[in-house]
Amino acid sequence: MSARETFPRVVILYGGLSAEAEISVVSGSAIASALMEEGLSVDQLLITREGLAALLPEGHLRGERLPSEYTTERRAASLTDAPLRPLAELLTEVLCEQPDAVYIPALHGPGDESGVVQEALAAAGVAYVGAAPAAARLGMEKDAFKHLASTLNVPTLPHSIVTAEEWTNNREATLSRIAEFAARESEGGALIGKPAAHGSSIGMRIARSREEWGAAVDLALQFGARALLEPYLDHPRELEIALLESPDGSVRAFGPGEVFPGREFYDYDAKYANGVSRTTVSPEISDTLRDELHSSAISLFRGFGGRGLARMDFLMRASGAQTGEWYISEVNTFPGFTPISLFPALITASGMSFADLSLHLVHTALAQRQAGR
Repeated sequence: MSARETFPRVVILYGGLSAEAEISVVSGSAIASALMEEGLSVDQLLITREGLAALLPEGHLRGERLPSEYTTERRAASLTDAPLRPLAELLTEVLCEQPDAVYIPALHGPGDESGVVQEALAAAGVAYVGAAPAAARLGMEKDAFKHLASTLNVPTLPHSIVTAEEWTNNREATLSRIAEFAARESEGGALIGKPAAHGSSIGMRIARSREEWGAAVDLALQFGARALLEPYLDHPRELEIALLESPDGSVRAFGPGEVFPGREFYDYDAKYANGVSRTTVSPEISDTLRDELHSSAISLFRGFGGRGLARMDFLMRASGAQTGEWYISEVNTFPGFTPISLFPALITASGMSFADLSLHLVHTALAQRQAGR
């Protein structure tokens, strides 16, 4: 019996409002292509940065098209004969017409991966891949996730939050607070600033002085209402664990993989520009460290209510008196499925093909719906 006969229709959502929309296009279109090659019927629901959406033609393949061709209303209109409509309107219609489909929100970044679409899917009672709404929101909030890690005794770096309101109204006082934090928690005042709710290392900057701390906060607040500052580790090892849930509810950890940034830290360009960085799915680590990371990653997955899949990112000190100490950095509730993404690479290295991984996600979502999970 073919996959087409055993699986229902699949609806994949990709694109979105966030700065990570192009990565979502690559991820979603890759999953769509793999499932279609396996004989499944697939609808592709494209979301533009303006919040408009349309169904792409049956059997659409991205091929050599740049992901930027999908992310704006003007460009997306050329890909489909269907009119672009507000996402909420189109999604409601599709959910009514396809209540038995499996939905894959291959979305990355705030406003997309952070629970809004998941709320609509959960409310409709359909089978869907990935985190439930509350877990998706928590996964996007770096400080809340760090707090959870602390309650589970998973090591995390200290951090400080700066809100847009206090930055606007009390910049100098806030800078003095940052200075105290840097003196207490960092080496030589080196901090790294980032948006408190974003991914793909967007809006990150290293800062080593009062002027640079201010610039780092300014940059981070361009991507949200809160900035997070934490000690900068000098060229740490960056280790990633892939987590995959099975239909029976068990969770398996893969990896770690290791990232070797081509820049001072693993920023957006270092992640996605060809040839800038390299990764490996077989780093030189001890069995003890691998077991610790696997155990902590699964504990965190259970603790934040993970569902289907996730990627846990860890940092490990590579120099100084604390060499070898590691910390959870963040979780990604729907990790990338791009050609350079470690999540699928770690799983395919175990013997599961990309197509089998995609089918596994569909099968697990169906089992979760049947079990009421």
